[in-house]
Amino acid sequence: MTQFRLNFPSLLVTAAAILFLLLAPVVHADALQDISKQIKQGQYSQALEQVDKYLAGKPKDAQGRFLKGIILTEMNKPNEAIAIFTRLTEDYPELPEPYNNLAVIYAQQKQFDKARQALEMAIRTHPSYATAHENLGDIYARLASQSYDKALQIDSSNSSAQKKLALIGDLMSTSGRPAKASKPSGEPRPAEPVKTAEAPKAAPAVPAATAPAAAATTQSPAAAAPKTTPAPAADATTEVTRAIELWAAAWSRKDVKAYLAAYARDFKTPAGESRAQWDAEREKRITKPGAIQVGVENLRISMDGETATARFRQHYKSATLKTSSNKILQLGKREGKWLILQERVGG
Repeated sequence: MTQFRLNFPSLLVTAAAILFLLLAPVVHADALQDISKQIKQGQYSQALEQVDKYLAGKPKDAQGRFLKGIILTEMNKPNEAIAIFTRLTEDYPELPEPYNNLAVIYAQQKQFDKARQALEMAIRTHPSYATAHENLGDIYARLASQSYDKALQIDSSNSSAQKKLALIGDLMSTSGRPAKASKPSGEPRPAEPVKTAEAPKAAPAVPAATAPAAAATTQSPAAAAPKTTPAPAADATTEVTRAIELWAAAWSRKDVKAYLAAYARDFKTPAGESRAQWDAEREKRITKPGAIQVGVENLRISMDGETATARFRQHYKSATLKTSSNKILQLGKREGKWLILQERVGG
């Protein structure tokens, strides 16, 4: 398979997310550069030790956590790296790079459908993120190769499948060309055949911002799909899944604004109270002292046009309460976003 790019060594962030990075003291930027240098030199144990010390003082720092994910990937600890990158997607959903790096690991494990989903989320976050687009193309090629190979196992005389499989083989054998943007010298390649994403030509103290979504390349009218063509059900299911993940993540980090924004204006309150009363009660509960952890398990989604029904097991833990219960959310498409219309316990 053609190689995938693993973003290294710096995060690209949106204008909204870059502010807190720009405010970091120079000593922190120097520490991150030292860690990046150790990674380039293959000194992974030392880099891990240094990044752990750095994160002890700044546990929520996105750049440090991202570097730790790369170190764990290089040290062949994929499960730990997946945990790091997954949490980054929850805490900083506007960053596409953690999604891309999750896809890299999933591709190494031959979990191509998971890799596809992660790359699709990266592209939804930043439509102009070229690395994810290219990697997604490689994933599609791998999935197609598997399908053609399966067809030949069933019917070895299928000349059409043979030709298509050969074409994909040629494509994958020639597409491992250098990335358009140059990399810093000495940048390591992962042990497995994965792509390393282009890093900035110069290693800045803070990462540069990605181009806004509006900068994405537009298709010609002939190539663009008709506006009336509905989105594939699989894409809608992925969007609903992500909406629920973001809702649970906002609740867990006690981000009341983001949590309430997950509910539609026409949300049907459980007891028939006004939306203002319900919002006030939810804010009062969420802002109580103590940490909150909300987990979603066994998520099942059924689609009906622009309405979705999600059933799952919800795990809730706070300073005073720990519960697990079945939950049902009904979501609807509102101005391009999947928002909660109704929720109930049980079912």
